[in-house]
Amino acid sequence: MSEPKKILITDYAWETLEPEREVLSAIGAELIVAETGTEIEFLKYAPDVDGILTNWAKVTTDVVKAAKKCQVIGRYGIGLDNIDVSTATSLGMVVFNVPTYCLEEVSDHAMALVLAMARKVPRLHNEVKNRSWDRNIGPQMYRIRGQKLGIIGFGKIGRLLVPKAKGFGMEVLAFSPSLTDTVAEDCGVKNVSFEELLTESDFITIHCPLVPETSNLIDAEALSRMKSTAYLINTARGGVVDHDALCQALKEDWIAGAGLDVLPEEPPSADFALLDLDNVIITPHAAFWSDESINDLQISAATGILEVLTGKIPEAIVNPEVLQGTKRRFRLIES
Repeated sequence: MSEPKKILITDYAWETLEPEREVLSAIGAELIVAETGTEIEFLKYAPDVDGILTNWAKVTTDVVKAAKKCQVIGRYGIGLDNIDVSTATSLGMVVFNVPTYCLEEVSDHAMALVLAMARKVPRLHNEVKNRSWDRNIGPQMYRIRGQKLGIIGFGKIGRLLVPKAKGFGMEVLAFSPSLTDTVAEDCGVKNVSFEELLTESDFITIHCPLVPETSNLIDAEALSRMKSTAYLINTARGGVVDHDALCQALKEDWIAGAGLDVLPEEPPSADFALLDLDNVIITPHAAFWSDESINDLQISAATGILEVLTGKIPEAIVNPEVLQGTKRRFRLIES
């Protein structure tokens, strides 16, 4: 009788792993839940596991190499910047994500930040809480209808945001290297260059992945091209924005404000300069969160592991080339 499969859970942000346990009970899998979330701990467990599920923790090159019998690595979420996909592929492991996860939630959160900045909600709230009654603090407010929302990255979340913004009467511009005029027209947006999006938008919201080409995409030069009345919104990845440049831009009024759900270091250090500025809203990487999205995520991620370990290909495989490799560690069962 073969030993039960072992699945390493590197980290998670919810109260229980019961959905994963229920899904993986179909093969009697054992969950090994990391306690410290450090690479040293992952290296300790890696040689014995058949699969890895990770949320934010980094599955580094060393961890992937140490997982000698691992067949599959799954990401609790969409982005893959915390997994060494290329090494996993070279060693014959399937890597998958959950691309349909939290689409409504993140687009809702981005729109909430747009509205909060446009109407100065946090600043006015704090003013009243501090026993004052001044509606003229901070930048001038302008009617939202007719203003331009620029979307950087036009994937699933960016596209979901379009009707929400249009519901408030906004005009939507979009920039993505892969965006065509036909798709833009079908989605009701204007396909523009990066330069035009920076100079024309009243609000800019980021929805692109963090890859080498987008690292510090919003730097001092980009910020200097934005309108002085414009706001920057980021619910994607902290590394897309140069936060030193953003701090300077906010202090010197290059732009009116920023709404951030992601930072380069999470949680930020106590001396993180943006924490002291009145013209920035920061939420604790919460855009993805809802009871529904978390439950869906847990079930989908566990199902991806189950599929590979039972000889099936997960729907959201991100390295399909591994299926043709001679080193692949998993056995496909023809349906």
